[in-house]
Amino acid sequence: MPPEIGVVDPKIFRTKQLSKLTNSIGVYALCDLDQVPIYIGKSEDGIRTRVRRHLTSARSDIIANRQIDVWEIAYVWAWPVSDLTQIAALEAFLFCKFDSSKPLMNGQTYTSNDEITVPEKEVLQVIEEKTRLQRSLPAQRLPRQISQYLLLVDYIQNVKDATHLKRSLSAHFERLVDYHQRFLD
Repeated sequence: MPPEIGVVDPKIFRTKQLSKLTNSIGVYALCDLDQVPIYIGKSEDGIRTRVRRHLTSARSDIIANRQIDVWEIAYVWAWPVSDLTQIAALEAFLFCKFDSSKPLMNGQTYTSNDEITVPEKEVLQVIEEKTRLQRSLPAQRLPRQISQYLLLVDYIQNVKDATHLKRSLSAHFERLVDYHQRFLD
């Protein structure tokens, strides 16, 4: 189905937006339609390069094993750093900060006792605002979340039964309950 008149093709928009993202080394967050982080990652070869792999191909474990639905990602946050030695501590710190308020869908969990200096955050919207608002509607979001939950259940049952995938499944269930309530309201 062609895009609506006046609306840029979503892939073209995302590609154009991603070209604006820093390609410095550092840490990034993939955020949902409400700007809530759902995944924290690191890149030692360039944030733009790594995020592009997540959003445009199955060469990303979190996409291939059904942990994250790319449809839900509307924002990318990036914290570029100048030194490789800063990345691990920053990733752990940000993971703990965001996971404590809403469970992330990372492949592993981190602990952080360090108080660190967090670099300035870059924020990039990777879908058009009109699309984000449309996708945010409970009637759009709930069925999509149900489908994603079922895909992950199937993946766990038939491909790989792993602790990190079950953790992601729990995070998806929490989101599903939230979307269900929004749908009923």
